Amino acid sequence: MDTHSRSFAKALSWRVTGTIDTMIISLVVTGSIKLAATIGFTEVITKSLLYYAHERAWLKIPYGRKTGA
Repeated sequence: MDTHSRSFAKALSWRVTGTIDTMIISLVVTGSIKLAATIGFTEVITKSLLYYAHERAWLKIPYGRKTGA
């Protein structure tokens, strides 16, 4: 079972990757570095929290887990 800090670290590392992607897409769509950065930094906070909650919820679901023999 993952600790809370491990789940949080995983959420942050994934969000860095996702935020870079979001900022690039936002820059291409809007043509504005400032707007792309604003969108990116806003979503890093909201999606990190959502991912953390999602990860912790899945720890309570036994689906697909194998038990040691």
